[in-house]
Amino acid sequence: MRLFLKIFLLFTAGTVFSQDINDENAATLKIDSLYREDQFYFGFTYNSLQNKPAGLIQTRFSKGFSVGFLRDMPVNKRRTLAVATGIGVSYMGYNQNIFISETNQIPSYTFVESDISIKKNKFTQLLIDVPLELRWRSSTFESHKFWRIYGGLKCSYLVNNRSIYVANQTKITVTNNPDFQKLNYGVYVATGYNAINVYGYYGLNALFQSPKMDTTLQDMTSLNIGIIFYIL
Repeated sequence: MRLFLKIFLLFTAGTVFSQDINDENAATLKIDSLYREDQFYFGFTYNSLQNKPAGLIQTRFSKGFSVGFLRDMPVNKRRTLAVATGIGVSYMGYNQNIFISETNQIPSYTFVESDISIKKNKFTQLLIDVPLELRWRSSTFESHKFWRIYGGLKCSYLVNNRSIYVANQTKITVTNNPDFQKLNYGVYVATGYNAINVYGYYGLNALFQSPKMDTTLQDMTSLNIGIIFYIL
């Protein structure tokens, strides 16, 4: 009788232990099958003008800020490869020596003379961003500290632009300049470890459409370099 009781208890304990392991594995598989890297992001950049016409120089530090959300869609079983898209907002500023003024709602452009002491001369852009990116990461559902390389194409719609010139007690502001491109697009890459990553964006089309200026601005593009943070 004692022998029978021992065998019964051993069998019962083994069954319960086995069931716990199976339940744990099932839970693990379930979590893993739903694992994504849906993320909010925000970034800071230094903005550089490329293909500048002769005579154009950038003054001071030109900065930018962006924030948004990306929807992660894994494409392999390990979920280390994915595509992602979403929406964001960017504010981009460029300090330079172009004097932008307006007469009868028609913009005009000249270079600021070198002997004029400029307090402020910049143009800014507010953009709605729609990125489409391919993602590689070494992450798992158990750890969010991992290496990543994200890159893709970003299309941006210009919502608002503003130019401001301040010098010698003179202040001139031009808003919604029609010479700026409404639709902008370029390629970008972000790479790093954990939350902090280096980021670079290169515009593939010009910032201006066809401004009337002795030296054309219509080939000028943007290069934005900085850091980007990803948060689940």
